[in-house]
Amino acid sequence: MTLLALNIVFAAVFTTLLGSGHIGVFLFGFALGYVVLWLSKPLYPDSGYFQKTPKTILLAVFFLKELVVSSLRVLWEVITPWQINRPGIIGVPLEARTDLEIFIVANLISLTPGTLSVDLSEDRRTLYVHVMFLEDVARTRAEIKDGLERRVLEVTRS
Repeated sequence: MTLLALNIVFAAVFTTLLGSGHIGVFLFGFALGYVVLWLSKPLYPDSGYFQKTPKTILLAVFFLKELVVSSLRVLWEVITPWQINRPGIIGVPLEARTDLEIFIVANLISLTPGTLSVDLSEDRRTLYVHVMFLEDVARTRAEIKDGLERRVLEVTRS
């Protein structure tokens, strides 16, 4: 059984023993299970679970922050139609190489309001992204590469 599955089972048992169906209790049980597994880390020397879990949480927090900020920006655009946005399509060179890495990057971009993954080049090295608010191409490219793609690669390659 993988450590993630063991941690989920621990959280489910914890939630059941407390007789609660709240997600907060489950998350607390998951965190408690993570601490217990971390304390027993010498038993799992080859596991990358303890490096990957914090990076996955940081990716989720980063994505949720981007989701809120971009949603507010799109909302502002809708309620102030006299504002002029500058949409455009840019090519973002990818360091992601595997199908999973490209899939996650492209879908997280598409899930963020104001951006949409349009196409992937034949050589799979450039992702074309439609951006609703394109003020500076280099800055937008850097935000995608240094923000989202870097965090996805940290999770998938650790």
